[in-house]
Amino acid sequence: MKSKTLALALLSMVLVASCSKKGKSKGVPDNGQLVGVAPSARPGLARPIGMVYVPPGTFHMGPSDEDINYNYTAKNKQVSINGFWMDATEVTNNEYRQFVLWVRDSLASIELGFIKVGAGGDTAFDKKRAATIKYSDKTTLEKMTKLVLAPDNRLYNKIEVDPAKIIYNVQTFDLKEAAKRENAGKPRKDFIVRYDQPIYPDTLVWMRDFSYSYNEPMTKRYFAHPSFGNYPVVGVSWKQAVAFCHWRSHYLNANLEKNKKAPESDFRLPTEAEWEYAARGGRSQSMYPWGNPYTRNKKGCLLANFKPGRGNYPEDGGFYTVRADAYWPNDFGLYNMAGNVAEWTSSYFYEGAYNFQHDMNPDIRYNAVDNDPPRMKRKVLRGGSWKDIGYMLQTSTRSYEYQDTAKSYIGFRCVIDLPAQMARR
Repeated sequence: MKSKTLALALLSMVLVASCSKKGKSKGVPDNGQLVGVAPSARPGLARPIGMVYVPPGTFHMGPSDEDINYNYTAKNKQVSINGFWMDATEVTNNEYRQFVLWVRDSLASIELGFIKVGAGGDTAFDKKRAATIKYSDKTTLEKMTKLVLAPDNRLYNKIEVDPAKIIYNVQTFDLKEAAKRENAGKPRKDFIVRYDQPIYPDTLVWMRDFSYSYNEPMTKRYFAHPSFGNYPVVGVSWKQAVAFCHWRSHYLNANLEKNKKAPESDFRLPTEAEWEYAARGGRSQSMYPWGNPYTRNKKGCLLANFKPGRGNYPEDGGFYTVRADAYWPNDFGLYNMAGNVAEWTSSYFYEGAYNFQHDMNPDIRYNAVDNDPPRMKRKVLRGGSWKDIGYMLQTSTRSYEYQDTAKSYIGFRCVIDLPAQMARR
């Protein structure tokens, strides 16, 4: 019995040794057999913070009730959507401020020479030294002449960072162009897109959007004051929202690669079809994210932040916007898919798009440039907002805004294509 126990113990030691790091063979075994090669990086992102998984499914996209405007821009059709992850709430002021401050620090680091060179020769700003920058120190600010307000733009000669100079350099690869048959064989550089994008929100929208209306306090406080930190960011154009998605992707993947993990898919704006599918929360034929057919529950409480009746703005609990996690989420766990702020999608607005889009992940995109006519710059808006009537809150209602325009009632949320297994972690 003792000899049998000793033999089992020795066998266990051999198995442990063979499975240890020291026992691992490096590279591909040269044994003439097909063994496969695993990625060199370790597993990537864990469950993304603040996002929920929207499972794949099929639904009827388009009006669930009468088209009261008789626009005929949305034809009811059955489509299938692949699974994706989506922000549970609209992007908040605090979250967008993280983007703004990161860009500010990177530009300030360039001015101050806080740059470090990586092992591969790549350069990046030194985050540890950037964290020591005192933006309230006059001597420090005087060294950043390219980033601060010009003397004639100052009040009481106070030196401050100029919001208009907080510019993010977007760098991306145009897969859509690269995939075209006529572009096969062309060099990679032909599809690399680089451009500078000012990113600071337009705080004047609160006054510009409403003539003969007193909204100056919102202009001065909404993005700057801590009280509105968890409210949805507004005054952000479609182009700025896209820049935020690029930065968020770069910010995540740089961290993953630093920790020798696999980079992940890019963050992006949802397509129009993805947004509607997510807003319905599995209720394929419902008018609203919470079901049919009313904007109040059985107790008479309003279910979203919009413009009730003939303009009783505070009746729903918020005069303007409310917290991004206000009201009950839909069945997918998504907040404010109706009301609060309307949301940008990645889709180009074309009246007849439903007639020719594919029934699998339908989408229509057009990357308009600055000299394109205004009609080509229209992007689909969904969800309605705090200043809209109930009809705009319906999951099927389509509207649009121009990609270079910002409003006090338009925000956004991001999606990312990640494996469904993360939902079970």
